[in-house]
Amino acid sequence: MKRLFTLLVLVGLVGFVAFKGAVWWLADQRLAEMRTALESYGVLERGTMSSGVDGRLVLSGSSWQDFRLTRALEIGRVELDAGSPVDLLMALADPASLSGSWSLQAEGIGLVLEATMFRNWVTAEGENSAGEPALFVLSCAPDPRQRLGSGDLMRMGITGLGGEFLLQQRARGLSIELNTAGTGSVELDWPGARINLLDLESLPESSAEPMTVTLRDGGLMRRVAAYCAREAGLEPPEWAGRVLAAFREGLQARGLVASDQLLALYRQWLLEGGELTATLDPAAETMGIPVYPANGGDDGTDWQVAYNGARVPDVFLREAPLIAEAPADEGAGAAASEENPDVEGWYAGSIKTAGQWIDRRVRVTLSNNNVVEGRLVSVSDRELEVARVVAGGEVAYPMLVRAITDLEVWRRGRK
Repeated sequence: MKRLFTLLVLVGLVGFVAFKGAVWWLADQRLAEMRTALESYGVLERGTMSSGVDGRLVLSGSSWQDFRLTRALEIGRVELDAGSPVDLLMALADPASLSGSWSLQAEGIGLVLEATMFRNWVTAEGENSAGEPALFVLSCAPDPRQRLGSGDLMRMGITGLGGEFLLQQRARGLSIELNTAGTGSVELDWPGARINLLDLESLPESSAEPMTVTLRDGGLMRRVAAYCAREAGLEPPEWAGRVLAAFREGLQARGLVASDQLLALYRQWLLEGGELTATLDPAAETMGIPVYPANGGDDGTDWQVAYNGARVPDVFLREAPLIAEAPADEGAGAAASEENPDVEGWYAGSIKTAGQWIDRRVRVTLSNNNVVEGRLVSVSDRELEVARVVAGGEVAYPMLVRAITDLEVWRRGRK
């Protein structure tokens, strides 16, 4: 009996050591692959690693340094609960085989703020690659183009962001919670959704059901409204009106008009904050918000949205006729077509034939009058990609073809 007991103890110890070693090696391989996949976006530090026989993998002292930010995101503890030791080993060996019930929890998340969090090359262009004005512009200065930034948050007394994150994958669907200290929380419940760790882009197609998102500001919006209004030299209601004007302009650029109730809801949120719950459809172009014809009535579609627990009716968008662009000046076109083969300079190019100018210096003008100059990297039916030299390296800027109004190429003229 004593020998049998000793044998069982030895087998148990060997199995325990083998399990811990296999988990450590497989986790190290998976994390190395993750670092390689993310190396063009930032640097991932895994910290120390441990595991338990109950199917948990724990990382301590991890961090993520995004190349766009001047400070790293510190993560005190990350715990993956696969449900059982067998499921953990199978998930590490093949992430696609992760069971239908698992969770990922991060604690001690922290980001120390600086006056300029984003690197200059990130914020230089301002507008997005589509050339459309932003929808949500919280301006905190007399110039409405100057947006709320990390420096403003610091002057409001918010010197850092911290909180906890929880992701739970269950048979019924996906739930996510992000709770922060003093800056609100976000909860997401998505029935039927499943995460494929090897193909995150397939997540929106994983469920035909809409998701329910609950946003709580934790008193932040009142502080933002008071601070931004003071910095802009306005009263809070006037400041909210300016933000709404930018919202209308952004929708108009997309051919849409907001209903009165939607504008009133946004205004209330800007001034008072609170709890906002909405049903969204990630696969829809407008995230599930009903869009009605410009001159027609509604079709009975109802968007489920609630403010502080009370349902808000008549929240929708309506199509608006886009402003037609003025026809090109024929005289200017004729002048541009006269090229001097002895002179090197900017000559008009066609987007349809832009592929012939790969690796050449180009100048792209967007519909918002922004100009991007650099080396043409790639051309597709959907977008052009231009690389600019920044701080000794190149940064690529993808731009949608539909947002481009003019393309010029630096070359010699043709006869």
